[in-house]
Amino acid sequence: MIVPFNDLKRRPSPLRSAARVWDRGFYIHGPELEGFETDFAAYCGAAHAVGVASGTDALELALRAAGVRPGDEVATVANAGLYATTAIRAVGALPLYVDVDPVHALMSPASLAGALGSATRAIIITHLYGRLAPLDEILAVASAYGIAVIEDCAQAHGAERDGRKAGAWGLAGCFSFYPTKNLGACGDAGAVVTSDPAFAARLRSLRQYGWTAKYASSTPGGRNSRLDEIQAAILRDRLPLLDADNARRRQIARRYTAALSGLLDVPPEGGSDWVAHLYVVRTPHRDAVRARLASRGIGVDVHYPIPDHLQLSERTLPSRSTGLEWTERLSREVLSLPCFPEMEETEIDAVIAAVPGCV
Repeated sequence: MIVPFNDLKRRPSPLRSAARVWDRGFYIHGPELEGFETDFAAYCGAAHAVGVASGTDALELALRAAGVRPGDEVATVANAGLYATTAIRAVGALPLYVDVDPVHALMSPASLAGALGSATRAIIITHLYGRLAPLDEILAVASAYGIAVIEDCAQAHGAERDGRKAGAWGLAGCFSFYPTKNLGACGDAGAVVTSDPAFAARLRSLRQYGWTAKYASSTPGGRNSRLDEIQAAILRDRLPLLDADNARRRQIARRYTAALSGLLDVPPEGGSDWVAHLYVVRTPHRDAVRARLASRGIGVDVHYPIPDHLQLSERTLPSRSTGLEWTERLSREVLSLPCFPEMEETEIDAVIAAVPGCV
């Protein structure tokens, strides 16, 4: 491999963060979690952050806290890796799949507006590949129907538009801190941000067995989903690096776009509303291009090759959808190139040099 798709060994060492926790001997719901929740809520422009065990748990518990019940519908997209669908199924609700726009591969407000029905109780918006979805338009549709909006921000840490960051637009913003994310831990970790105090209180109860006091459970649907002290300490120390890392990702993306336009269908330029979590190009010859790049030592991946509604595990389960023409077409064409903040200039050059001979 000449250029890895990602290389987590280049991340700052987590040992100092973990040592603080070890020295205290306090491993669950301690000062590191409290400090990270305070810092992350402030960073996102929200009143509360509630740490949980993973990004998928964040989505599931947010749906529960929003009052979504078995048999309800939750509108979402089918091109974002099954994570929202998994959370929707976990609460007993049914996915309502709406199509994406052909330019950004984000939820189409027009498709959403034409799909909502009397059973729809929530919308999960995915800020795919690090780009904010068309929030104003989607929020207007949701408001007209009185439906809660939950943001899936797992790929959009730090993205902002009009001074508002990802997670601060809807009822709640759900984050994954999986190690490859723009803000990554050293294992699974997640959080939900919100400015609704009652919603935050329900989340804190749900993440720990439905407790409202120790050993006293009064919130249905609770379970064990805690962000441990070591992961919180690592995230707290890495949070101040996030904006610089995002700027570096954008810089790499701009270099790719300048060099590869005309060879591949490159993503549109973005400002602060794009944190370039993934640099995703398109080509109708995706599989052949992928194989050729891999043969030249360029790490590539596909995000995501199978839409949710076509997954084998989903085909026999109840759901509803609008026409998903662009969702299905893009799943056959998308290809992710290496884009991580520790990339060296020579590695970026190597990717750019390899593409012309592979397309």
